[in-house]
Amino acid sequence: MLQQAERTLQEVLDAFDFGGQVAGVLRYGQGHINDTFCVYVQQADGDAKRSILQRINTDTFRDPAGLMENIVGVTEYLRRVIQEKGGDPERETLTVIRTKKGEAFFTDSTGGAWRAYHFVKDTVCLQQVQTPEQFYQSAWTFGNFQRLLADYPAHTLHETIPQFHDTRDRYKKFEKAVEANVCGRAAEVQAEICFVREHQADCAVLMDLLESGKLPLRVTHNDTKLNNVLLDKKTGCGLCVIDLDTVMPGLSLNDFGDSIRFGANHSAEDEPDLSLVNFDLELFEIYTKGFLGAAGDALTAREKEMLPWGAKLMTLECGMRFLTDYLEGDHYFKTHRPGQNLDRCRTQFKLVRDMEAHWPEMAAIVQKYS
Repeated sequence: MLQQAERTLQEVLDAFDFGGQVAGVLRYGQGHINDTFCVYVQQADGDAKRSILQRINTDTFRDPAGLMENIVGVTEYLRRVIQEKGGDPERETLTVIRTKKGEAFFTDSTGGAWRAYHFVKDTVCLQQVQTPEQFYQSAWTFGNFQRLLADYPAHTLHETIPQFHDTRDRYKKFEKAVEANVCGRAAEVQAEICFVREHQADCAVLMDLLESGKLPLRVTHNDTKLNNVLLDKKTGCGLCVIDLDTVMPGLSLNDFGDSIRFGANHSAEDEPDLSLVNFDLELFEIYTKGFLGAAGDALTAREKEMLPWGAKLMTLECGMRFLTDYLEGDHYFKTHRPGQNLDRCRTQFKLVRDMEAHWPEMAAIVQKYS
């Protein structure tokens, strides 16, 4: 039986200008949100030209027009800046392929929203960090993303997921879940509930600084994992940031912090043995060096000073979201076994405790590279 995306695939292929006759289409990549395909077009010299075609998940991203307006605005701006700096915009940012009618995306006969990009050749996309150098290159690429977009009017971007990193709002949702206790699970997680409540004041720190004008609004990626960076196949250097669906107005500290949350440790996100979960200060330093080395003076002194807060709050927020989902019956994050969201929550809270224990060292590392 054909999946939903395949049912209208020919209609979609006919709508885009891929620069020639389509010779083949295959599902592509390891993403879980959108349906992704690689489109092959035969060229006169015998080589096949590749493009990426995606069906946007409109359950997650309910405003595909706003989402694509963000992506087009940001990528076209990046192309101009990269070209001015002597770079290669064909490889250092994504290029949106227009439909034959000149539109940024196509709506098929079932209401599905589709977009296409040029394939960036001679690159690799890694699912996990295998060496410290790869973590450094990820940091450099996301830091460079901040530098290149420093003058972009972030306030003009749509929020593709409203209040995504408003930690105060996440705290309110957590308290509602505790009060409702729809699955009767609150009694067994009192230690975790107390941990979140002890950190209630922390949840407001960065948002309060933003609203008081002490932190600037930035163009942020909001999913700064290694697999959202393309590395040059020959040199291993960070080249291009991909998966721009969650590009929104936000805080640079959130992008930095989310990278530290998942990257500056050696354990699985759902590791049940907390003795194996430890914040790695060396990896924190490697990432900080790369991120600040690329971002440079694009970040303000206050932004740099608050980087440890970004790491702590993104980790706390993620743990709070896992706990909220556990209390509500595991309806948001996919689980493969009972208690998985609770284990995820506990790993995040263990990392928060480790960060708090190493707070002076984290601050000193940031100062070293500022």
